[in-house]
Amino acid sequence: MTEPQITPAIIAKHGITPDEYARIQSILGRDPNFTELGIFSVMWSEHCSYKNSKRELRKFPTTGPTVLVKAGEENAGVIDIGDGWAIAFKMESHNHPSAIEPFQGAATGVGGIIRDIFTMGARPVFSLNSLRFGPITGDGANVKTNRRLFAGVVAGIAHYGNCIDIPTIGGEVYFDESYDGNPLVNVFNLGILRHEQIARGAAKGIGNPVFYVGAETGRDGLAGAAFASRELTEESKQDRPAVQVGDPFKEKLLLEACLELLATDAVAGIQDMGAAGLTCSTCETASRGGTGVEIDLAKVPKRETGMTPYEIMLSESQERMLIIVKKGHEQTVVDIFEKWDLPYAEVGVVKDDGMMRVLNHGAVVAEIPARQLADEAPLYSREATPRPAPAPLDLAKLPATDCRAALLTLLAHPSIASKNWVWRQYDHMVRAGTMVLPGSDAAVFLVREANKILAATSDCNALYCALDPREGARIAVAEAARNLACAGAVPLATTDNLNFGNPHKPENFWQLRECVEGLAEGCVFFNAPVTGGNVSLYNESPAGTIDPTPTVGMVGLIEDEKHVTTSHFKTAGDAIILVGDLGHELGASHFLRAIHGLKAGPVPRMDYPRELAVQDAVRALIRSRLVKSAHDCSEGGLAVALAESCMGGEKHLGATIDLGPTGLRPDQALFNETQSRIVLSVAATNASAVLMLLELRGLPARRLGTVGGPDLKITADGETLTWPLANLHDTWHGAIARAMEA
Repeated sequence: MTEPQITPAIIAKHGITPDEYARIQSILGRDPNFTELGIFSVMWSEHCSYKNSKRELRKFPTTGPTVLVKAGEENAGVIDIGDGWAIAFKMESHNHPSAIEPFQGAATGVGGIIRDIFTMGARPVFSLNSLRFGPITGDGANVKTNRRLFAGVVAGIAHYGNCIDIPTIGGEVYFDESYDGNPLVNVFNLGILRHEQIARGAAKGIGNPVFYVGAETGRDGLAGAAFASRELTEESKQDRPAVQVGDPFKEKLLLEACLELLATDAVAGIQDMGAAGLTCSTCETASRGGTGVEIDLAKVPKRETGMTPYEIMLSESQERMLIIVKKGHEQTVVDIFEKWDLPYAEVGVVKDDGMMRVLNHGAVVAEIPARQLADEAPLYSREATPRPAPAPLDLAKLPATDCRAALLTLLAHPSIASKNWVWRQYDHMVRAGTMVLPGSDAAVFLVREANKILAATSDCNALYCALDPREGARIAVAEAARNLACAGAVPLATTDNLNFGNPHKPENFWQLRECVEGLAEGCVFFNAPVTGGNVSLYNESPAGTIDPTPTVGMVGLIEDEKHVTTSHFKTAGDAIILVGDLGHELGASHFLRAIHGLKAGPVPRMDYPRELAVQDAVRALIRSRLVKSAHDCSEGGLAVALAESCMGGEKHLGATIDLGPTGLRPDQALFNETQSRIVLSVAATNASAVLMLLELRGLPARRLGTVGGPDLKITADGETLTWPLANLHDTWHGAIARAMEA
């Protein structure tokens, strides 16, 4: 088949600028052929090179005494958790494929992040996810589309995770008009390994054979993620590739085969074929190893006939790995992959010339310096234009609110309502390690082989980030750490998924920069270095750009099983204590969004020393066995936190609350989102001791009331509001199911 002639239109269609094309000519000393142009296009896309974000990402803290593998060095970072054990974890997106085909887009996102983890030599043990969609309540074409996308994504995640035998134990789901037509599907996975089991993705050992293992290559997902991660012309948008099709059963075989192979002495390097497939895996392993790699496409297992070199190199077919095998150990690979009934082929060799050389039946079809292709993509700092600060919120202009009805409306909002419709579709109990069911502040998992208890969470309030990106990002880190503290955990490290619009738009790039700097500040303060993550740009639809969504995934360690704490009230008669101020900041709140239709007002301020003091105090109380439940105040404020604490467990326990004289409007007292607040329940006999210990730490705290009864009763400034718990639970528990059945 004759390759297309390279023209300015073809170059532009590949997302290559004239300056970048000139740089390619300089690297090669000639014009690229069509296959080479495609290779440069995907490797120099945002998804593979981070060319619009790498300079910003360098601001993240990535080192520390527990960091064994830094962010950017390998497929995932690795953190020491003691006693010779370590964890590898990471979060990545599959936003664009999920918008095209939600089931397979989400499913293959799960498969891809799992491969990143076992490529490090770690056994994946659990997953989380962070999902964003347009509204699913009401009528109209957009709402129907959002329901279809939501149902498809959740089904795809459930299908892949359940079939591969890895539990999905937590996460978050939000709904907002900014995600109409552009859902966000961010998937997290964590694996466990011994220090000596860390595997590397470098092509080492001149003369070592290169093996392709796993599923055959097809035309599905032809550089889908890489092409979708750059600015596309209107013409090229029409040519977006078909989404990859995943096979979780084959991935399960691949996982076991690779871990068995890594337990031998046969592997010199291993790399997942993720974004850009064979292209990325060959040039990146060569660049990391300071070597070259030569492969022959005629030897690559294929499931379709007539595939061109361009198609083979750019295919993103799933469940594939590239393995650098120590010479003389070829039979070990053959024996293991035949045992697991998986395709394999020796497709190439490690060379000493620094080139990524691609042959087809012995004829050279691409020859590119590996390091310059993989690590020397052009980097940009785009123009950044600050967005005006949000105007102060004039409460006098805010209509009076029926607070009794407002709490029900908030609990029915899909962003706040119970996510049981989602997680009941996931197998969250497989492997018998899940210690806290989905729905609490953080997921908690017992890693039996290491005898370690891990807590994990994903957090981001995109509404905050839309109004004040830096403060919103600072709060995202603080809330993640606060959720871990409520579970009894100390933060270990962080991963992130930066979801933004087109970076060529100055306001979007400013949002990206501000969010990165806010995240970096938070990770330094909480001593939670960034182990890696993902950047997803160009998240836009005809209706506009998504709200900036820098999702934070954070992992913590719980020292003792006795310290594991959940969010729901446990025993009638227990005292309810608020750690932190009553608060007053109503700007940027979900109350304004859900009740008044406003995205307005200044974002709550984050005081890091106060936040850390609150978290340290709650952890100390948990370790002293004084705390029965702990729940952070976030979206919806104190009233929502109290209602959730009443309903989160198997037993539904009401509460009688007296806020005393507040000096605030009732809606302001109940629904403000001032930060650094945690609701505790403790035995009534311990309440005075808990309050005294908090006072000794210089923290504001008050006894709010008592657990028990069939109602949630809140008195403020002499006025009492009562909600029957049965009504609250029905509203909160069934809201998403009712929306999806509408």
